[in-house]
Amino acid sequence: MAFETAGAAELFLVARLLFGGVLAFTGLNHFMNAEGMIPYAEAKGLPAPAGAVYGSGGLLVFSGLLLIVGAYPVVAAGALAAFLLASAVTMHDFWAVPEDQQQDEMTQFLKNVALAGGAIALLAVAGTAWPYSLALGVF
Repeated sequence: MAFETAGAAELFLVARLLFGGVLAFTGLNHFMNAEGMIPYAEAKGLPAPAGAVYGSGGLLVFSGLLLIVGAYPVVAAGALAAFLLASAVTMHDFWAVPEDQQQDEMTQFLKNVALAGGAIALLAVAGTAWPYSLALGVF
């Protein structure tokens, strides 16, 4: 896939900045608000809640930044897609919570699914040359 139409390369860069930036900021939030997130992860039954919060925060920050700079996009987009889908189902199971929590959990579930869709779209073009990127990758 080539970015040949007028402005396509620039729009793709803006999309990477927005998408990766939101994910990286979300990851930073895991570190800044870990004390509130760890009990939530524990309540959801994760076996190592602190490790899950910090590990997922690191994945979000690192993968988001990799997408912004266009480095290892297959790894970054693939890891994000897998994580976002898994966390949607395990952490935001709106169908299994009390009625007063269902709307919040459904919103978070749908957000994760939508972000996973964006990661999958980037994964689909990850094997092509990305404009304005470091052009580092394993494939």
